[in-house]
Amino acid sequence: MTMKSETLERLRRVSTATLCTALFKRGLRHQFIQDVRPLAAGRPNMVGPAFTLRYIPAREDLNPISVFQDRAHPQRVAIEQCPPGAVLVIDSRKDARAASAGGILVSRLMMRGAAGIVTDGGLRDSPDIAQLPFPAYHQRPSAPTNLTLHQAIDIDVPIGCGDAPVFPGDIVVGDGEGVVVIPAHLADEVAAEATEMTVFEDFVTQRVMEGRSIVGLYPPTDPATLDDFAAWRQAQGR
Repeated sequence: MTMKSETLERLRRVSTATLCTALFKRGLRHQFIQDVRPLAAGRPNMVGPAFTLRYIPAREDLNPISVFQDRAHPQRVAIEQCPPGAVLVIDSRKDARAASAGGILVSRLMMRGAAGIVTDGGLRDSPDIAQLPFPAYHQRPSAPTNLTLHQAIDIDVPIGCGDAPVFPGDIVVGDGEGVVVIPAHLADEVAAEATEMTVFEDFVTQRVMEGRSIVGLYPPTDPATLDDFAAWRQAQGR
């Protein structure tokens, strides 16, 4: 499923908090990836369809360092097959005792045109990754190679990441707070609603900073609030 350019641009301008509220209205409560945060603050939103990699607990006799010599190793294949514009989302079983990937692989992902990387485990070489102009989200830094704990087993399959279900092609949005996963078929309507919510919340924030009470303002239970908002919006050109 191809994401509309209008949807992409809208999702670049809204927060994961607002998106979570829009998803909650549709009965979706668990789309925010838990315990995952950006390596670098102050970056633009990360937006792209999910391309997934799944780890299982490593079985020692099947997961020596020599497995990296296999060109079909799923971790390496995921890096080389993640489509341009997609976000590589990794199921590391919420275990950051070993890294999901490191600086070289993340650099390769960036150079191939991916939109970002997310893992509910850790990333090694995290200080170097944080310097890249590339969105990266993880639980915490982790120096040991993934082979000491994780065995790469599947790519581009449904996974769980930080307790959130992630299906290939779902739309992944990351900001300074974390990462939310939008079911692909809801992306257009959620992006549109979140954009409208953001405009109203900007209006509310301005009024609150001017000293106004939230009672009747947020939510707008006072009919005059909506009239005030309509006038404000026209004046702001939004």
